[in-house]
Amino acid sequence: MALNLSADEVLSTTRAVRKRLDFSRPVPRKLIEECVDLATQAPTGRNRQRWHFLVVTEDAQRRAVADIFRRALSQAAGQPLTADDVRRMNHHARSTERVFDSLRYLADNIHRVPAFVIPAVEGRTDRASAAEQSGTWGSILPAVWSFMLAARERGLGTVWTTAQGPLERELAKVLRVPYDDVMLAAFIPLAFTIGTDFRPAKRVPREQVLHWDRW
Repeated sequence: MALNLSADEVLSTTRAVRKRLDFSRPVPRKLIEECVDLATQAPTGRNRQRWHFLVVTEDAQRRAVADIFRRALSQAAGQPLTADDVRRMNHHARSTERVFDSLRYLADNIHRVPAFVIPAVEGRTDRASAAEQSGTWGSILPAVWSFMLAARERGLGTVWTTAQGPLERELAKVLRVPYDDVMLAAFIPLAFTIGTDFRPAKRVPREQVLHWDRW
């Protein structure tokens, strides 16, 4: 099932897939296990390997989790936008419009997604210092991105969402996760993609983000 993409192609075409998720095809457990095996080769702070991946495919459990996703999404306000945020978002205004349109589509169809992947990490950052937070998040984010890259190579689509945030405790209860000890880092829908012809996204120019020696 591998697409045999080059490393550069995988890195530049692993998109946030919402509208092109194939709801009709179940995702084989073997493919998910392969992606997790690759994910756990990622760097991890002090080699502590505190990562976990919860995969939800059973129908009743998937419906319960989808309901939490939809309710949590309606409560997620996110950080206030700065002037620079707005400028970057409007650099390619049509792209921003498509993102919000596709997010609405995903919310309307979340119950149809064949698999959910909820990455988790041991340790909470609710009242942690910046140093503690960077160590914890730095131990799960590389692994999750590796999972998403591995999924892309296998014809699978993913999108990192944090919709679980407002209802994380409720989601942890449904998943039987010890909330006080383990943090649910994200909520990732997973499915085969409709077509595999993804292209690099339009981004702000390199000149606006690359700095040498000084800011």
